[in-house]
Amino acid sequence: MARAATTSDAFNAIAEPQRRDILALLRAGEWPVTDLAQELGMSQPRASKHLRVLREVGLVRVREVGKQRLYGLDARGLQPIHEWVGGFERFWAGGFDRLETYVQELKQTRQED
Repeated sequence: MARAATTSDAFNAIAEPQRRDILALLRAGEWPVTDLAQELGMSQPRASKHLRVLREVGLVRVREVGKQRLYGLDARGLQPIHEWVGGFERFWAGGFDRLETYVQELKQTRQED
């Protein structure tokens, strides 16, 4: 089965590390593209391209303030990813439970010595 185009699927869009970095910065609030580009050490055209992809899949919104465009996170687009990852939560929780049991056994062994 062919992969969906990057611009139509949030999973493919966030597969790019620089796009994940942009989303991480946008958690704190809105940013102009020039500031995002500078913070991430990339050119403004490259940052704009990443923002376009993120906007097209519904992960980023844009707001115009005068001549400036401010980009912000639209976390609703992450819902399908959250739901998918949530299906694996029981594996992580089980791992933490086993770790806690192991730590308690170590403490018990040290107290007996």
